[in-house]
Amino acid sequence: MKLPHIRLLNHFFTAFRSFTDLNRDHSLFSLATPSAINNFLIFKKAANGLFELWARGKSSKVDGIAYKLNTWHSICSTWDSTSGLMQLWVDGVPSSKKFTSSGSNINGPIIIVLGLDPFVHVHGHVVHCGIRAFIFREQDTHGGGIDINQSFVGMMSDVHMWDYTLSRCKIQNYSNNRSFMPGNVLNWNAFEFQTVGRVLIENKQELCQ
Repeated sequence: MKLPHIRLLNHFFTAFRSFTDLNRDHSLFSLATPSAINNFLIFKKAANGLFELWARGKSSKVDGIAYKLNTWHSICSTWDSTSGLMQLWVDGVPSSKKFTSSGSNINGPIIIVLGLDPFVHVHGHVVHCGIRAFIFREQDTHGGGIDINQSFVGMMSDVHMWDYTLSRCKIQNYSNNRSFMPGNVLNWNAFEFQTVGRVLIENKQELCQ
């Protein structure tokens, strides 16, 4: 699917919930343009509690994150092009702020990839919302070049993206499954979607009170 427009992003905030038993390297969220495949990437390393954050082709690592397998996690991240700072939140707990790339915006036809393996299990529904979005694969080129060894296998839900940074209170609301304003770039509840391959879609189950 070709995009009819170009999106300019100089800062943004993304959030999603994921569940997996993977203990190897895998991509969780990837944003690419024709000029750069790793314009924005959240990458879980095999080491316990270690994540890699990418912006405009430059990366930083954050370590010591409380992250368990076979558990639903709320994962959020932000990047600002002016300062070059990125930060990760897992279940509402922030990481240290890290310098990546500054001084240039993300500009061009955008493709977003959520974490594809032959079998994936999707909570809710997926994909297109004004930008081209795919589910569960890490891209080594703009919209292709898939590395199956770095793909995500598991469940994902509540994917949102905003073109501004959320306040700490709003991050906590999202992380704790409270009411929050849906993303104005990506809105999980507004996705039009189709399934390809072995994909299971199911309604989200509410937590017991």
